[in-house]
Amino acid sequence: MYERKDKKPLQEKSQLTSLSSIGEFGLIDRLTSQVKYHHPETLKGIGDDAAVIDAGNKVILLSTDLLVEGIHFDLTYTPLKHLGYKAVVVNISDIAAMNGIPKQITVSIAVSSRFPVEALDELYEGILMACNRYKVDLVGGDTSSSVKGLLISVTIVGEALPDEVVYRSGAAPGDLLCVTGDLGSAYMGLLVLEREKTVFKVNPDMQPELNDYEYQVGRQLKPEARTDIRNVFGSIGIKPTSMIDISDGLSSEILHICKGSAVGCKLFEEKIPIEEQTRKLAMEYKIIPSVTALSGGEDYELLFTVKQSDYEKIKDIEGISIIGHITHSGEGKFMITPDGKYVPLIAQGWDGMK
Repeated sequence: MYERKDKKPLQEKSQLTSLSSIGEFGLIDRLTSQVKYHHPETLKGIGDDAAVIDAGNKVILLSTDLLVEGIHFDLTYTPLKHLGYKAVVVNISDIAAMNGIPKQITVSIAVSSRFPVEALDELYEGILMACNRYKVDLVGGDTSSSVKGLLISVTIVGEALPDEVVYRSGAAPGDLLCVTGDLGSAYMGLLVLEREKTVFKVNPDMQPELNDYEYQVGRQLKPEARTDIRNVFGSIGIKPTSMIDISDGLSSEILHICKGSAVGCKLFEEKIPIEEQTRKLAMEYKIIPSVTALSGGEDYELLFTVKQSDYEKIKDIEGISIIGHITHSGEGKFMITPDGKYVPLIAQGWDGMK
């Protein structure tokens, strides 16, 4: 039998690395650095919003998301029906980011005994509502008990024609940087909900004051996936050169595109679309409004690039904003403030490892 000559505990031999020190994306890079693909049908694996698998005259898009109570959602202020809806939508958003069509999902849950059956009925009511809204089929899943809390894992299957798929890796210097909708509202909705939770803890008789923040709270609790944008692209005859959904904050997503495409970027702060009430609310919280968009996350809008030659086609489309452009990698990744200062972009979005 093999016997260790060095009896020192592992902790004494080397410094162990904490998960928080490398973050979610650092952990993904570390765990997947040695992954090898064995089948030619795997056209794209780890590193985009969805995997891409060759299926003959079309490609299959595959993605999965995990939501854990206490990490991704707080049931103090999140209705189970809304949670079920959101769990499906965040996966549909991944397919939209690949310029694909969502088709089927599986849902797996782990649940503790503190949840009655009626609670799960409510959760699945939201799941089925999202399926009906986006014409997606629920085709399977799994259930398990949990020692504590609720866990939801959704896997989604989508499809597209091979030449329709948009990756993070296609941006080139000169491309225009564009975004759908407005940004930062979901984050401000979260802050409002957390504030009301604190008030409730102090005085359970107090009713939450949410009437003035319905839009922001709605963006947090019941987001929508931008599956409509695929049709917009088709109607004006363009195909993005790269695309990603905004789940972790605008700054993080821009950096994902820059990394995938080996490019730099210039983002203009004054061009970032922020809803007026969200802007005012940020100021009340003493937060620079652009920070809510750069670092807030969970907007589930689409960030994409298009060729500069498509400017005339895209510039007047309602709900789409041109917020910057792609540069050569050596030129760095910056946000330019209204007074002309260059601020390096840093990934400061939500991190599930912290």
